[in-house]
Amino acid sequence: MIGEATRWEVLPGGVTAPEGFQAAGVGAQIRKKGRRDLALVYSRVPAAAAALYTQNQVKAAPVLVSKENLAGGAAQAIVVNSGIANACTGPGGIADARRMASFTGEVLGIPPGLVVVASTGVIGVPLPMEKIEKGIREAAASLSRAGGSAAAEAIMTTDTCPKEYAVKFRLGEKEATLGGIAKGSGMIHPNLATMLSFITTDAAVAPEALAGALRWAGARSFNAVTIDGDTSTNDMVVLLANGLAGNKPLTGEEPDYFLFREALLAVCRELAKMIARDGEGATKFLEVRVKGAEREEEACLIARSVAGSNLVKAAVFGEDPNWGRIVAAAGYAGVPFNPDRVDIFIGGLQVAAQGRSLDFDEEEARAILEAREVVITLDLNQGAAEGLAWGCDLSYDYVRINAYYRT
Repeated sequence: MIGEATRWEVLPGGVTAPEGFQAAGVGAQIRKKGRRDLALVYSRVPAAAAALYTQNQVKAAPVLVSKENLAGGAAQAIVVNSGIANACTGPGGIADARRMASFTGEVLGIPPGLVVVASTGVIGVPLPMEKIEKGIREAAASLSRAGGSAAAEAIMTTDTCPKEYAVKFRLGEKEATLGGIAKGSGMIHPNLATMLSFITTDAAVAPEALAGALRWAGARSFNAVTIDGDTSTNDMVVLLANGLAGNKPLTGEEPDYFLFREALLAVCRELAKMIARDGEGATKFLEVRVKGAEREEEACLIARSVAGSNLVKAAVFGEDPNWGRIVAAAGYAGVPFNPDRVDIFIGGLQVAAQGRSLDFDEEEARAILEAREVVITLDLNQGAAEGLAWGCDLSYDYVRINAYYRT
C-alpha cells in the first residue's frame, strides 16, 4: 500500500520494522495472570531520542525518571509495564522507576541512563519489583525482530486491541523506516502527550531536529485525540532514531527533513486514530474537520472542542443529528469567529448554512450516523486554514468500564 502521493509505503509491524530494533512482550503477572504486561524495546546501537510528556501537574515516577534519563537526547532501550502506574507512590516509586532502568541496563549491558521507563495502570499502588525484574530478564531473553506485536500487546490496559503502524520511505539514496506502537483507550484528552506511544526509526536525525519533528507531528496527531476529557499522570511519547539507515544526518533544514517529518506525522496520525477508534465503550469513530479558519491553530482548537463535547458524543451515540450541539461546542473553543457564516455537514449532508438550519432529511442524517465512522465538518468561511480532531461516541459502556476499573 502506497501512502501520500507515493512518498512512503505502509509496512506490517511497528517498532521493530526499522533496522536494528528488537522488542518483546511477556507476562510478568504484575496485576492479572494470563496476559502480557511487560514490554521491552531495544536498539542495537544508542539512538538519538526525543519525548513528549503529560502536562498533568501530577506526574508519575517513570515520567520524572525518563525526563532525567533523556536529558542528554539519547537512549537505547525502553521498558514498560502495564497494570500499575507507579504514580503517587512517593520516594519509593522514584526508586522503583530508577531500579527498572538500572536493572534493564544490567541485563542488556548498557548504561542505565540510556533506558526509558514507562508505566500505565492503577494509580497509588507500588510496583511488585520482584515480578518486574523477573519480567525484564525474560523479555531481554526474548528480544527479536518479530517481537513488536507482543510489545504492543503488553502495554495495553483497557485497550481492546494492540496498536502498531510502520512506513518505509527514501531519504536521498537511502531507504528509511519509521514504526510505532501505542496504547490508549480512556483517560485521553488533547494536552500533550495523551497516552503511551513508542516510535522508532533507522533514519539519522540530530537530537534537536528530532525533538522539533516530534513536537510538530504530535500537535497534529496525538494532541488531536480526545476520548473523555481526562489527562493521565503517566502519558508519554518517545521517539528513537538509531541512524542505521545510513542517510546523511538530518539537521532540520534539508528537504529530506521535511519528508521525514511528514512520514512521522503519518505514523503518529494512524496511531492516534487507532486510539480514537478504540475509545472505552466506543461504538463509533468520530472525525471532526474544520475548514475556512484564519489560522491552523484556531481550526484545531475548534475541532478538538467539538470532538470532546460530551453532548456531541452522546448525540452521535444516539444517532441524533442535533447540529446545535456542534455549533455550541465550536463557540466555547475560545476562538473568535462569525457564527452567521458557519456551514455544518454531517457526512456529506449539509444540515446548517450561514449559521441557520436547513430543511434537511432527518432520516438521511440518522442513516449517516448509523455508520461505524462519522465525519462532522464545519466551514467557518473566514479563511483558508484547516484542522482535524478525532474522538468517539459516549456510550453506556464507558461508565461501566470506568466504574469497575480496579476490579
